[in-house]
Amino acid sequence: MSGVLTVTEATPEDGDVVGEIHAESWQAVYVGFFSPEFAAEAIRHRRGKWRDVLLQKRDTVLLGALDGRPLAFTYFGSSPARPEAAEIFGCYAHPDGWGTGVANALMAATLRRIGEQGFGRVHLWTLRDTPQARRFYQKSGFTESGAVRGHDFGDGNPIEQVEYELSLP
Repeated sequence: MSGVLTVTEATPEDGDVVGEIHAESWQAVYVGFFSPEFAAEAIRHRRGKWRDVLLQKRDTVLLGALDGRPLAFTYFGSSPARPEAAEIFGCYAHPDGWGTGVANALMAATLRRIGEQGFGRVHLWTLRDTPQARRFYQKSGFTESGAVRGHDFGDGNPIEQVEYELSLP
């Protein structure tokens, strides 16, 4: 990676940029799993939802930027299924940021923050059929737990997800 990387906590004013990262990443990776109509609506929804999410201040959203351009974000908090663990609800990088190292640095900062919040374990779910994401999580130290679930994104057709987990130092 060359350039200056920064990681900051996202604010409601970052809603549009977080939405753009989410929509562009989702379009590049997930669109093939859905009908064109559903995918178009899902992308539109992801682009517009983040200001309201950030206003709620319920969970943490970290934003990673390279040379001042936001290119990735993570969204995490206490796991609803495992109160003793944190869960990363989303980790997305804009396709323009792929291969720059911004996602790696952001994940390292995310794991540090989760540890600082007192969690010793973290888990996440990702689609089984997204090899790039699965490699990224493995390189970040996560291992598959063996748990699998069907996740319905809202179109009535559950897609299989696999769980990854990590013990923090």
